Amino acid sequence: MSLGDLLTGHGELARRLPHRLEELRGPVQGVIVLPRHLSWPGMREFDVSDDNVRRSMYGVVLTQGRRNDVARFLNARLLIEDWPVIRGSLDPKLRRWCERRFALRGSADARKTGG
Repeated sequence: MSLGDLLTGHGELARRLPHRLEELRGPVQGVIVLPRHLSWPGMREFDVSDDNVRRSMYGVVLTQGRRNDVARFLNARLLIEDWPVIRGSLDPKLRRWCERRFALRGSADARKTGG
């Protein structure tokens, strides 16, 4: 990790995100109960089958989660599908980091152009 990464906060993002999209092994259906460090009382259960609920939960995990949380609760295929909607709600630094780390921007751009 470079000094520039440390000064810009990239080091923290690098530590919090898995290295590859393939490491995201979350479920594609069912109810997820997030740990207390990721959720407020009364807002711990998320039905992954509900698109809006899942996207909200993915935003929480991406912004607040640790590396193992991101890998455990996010599903690679669903993140790719949901990325065009989720990306707009994230901090720009986190959004750029996710797009680079997981090649998400290319997936969304390819879908827009039909390729």
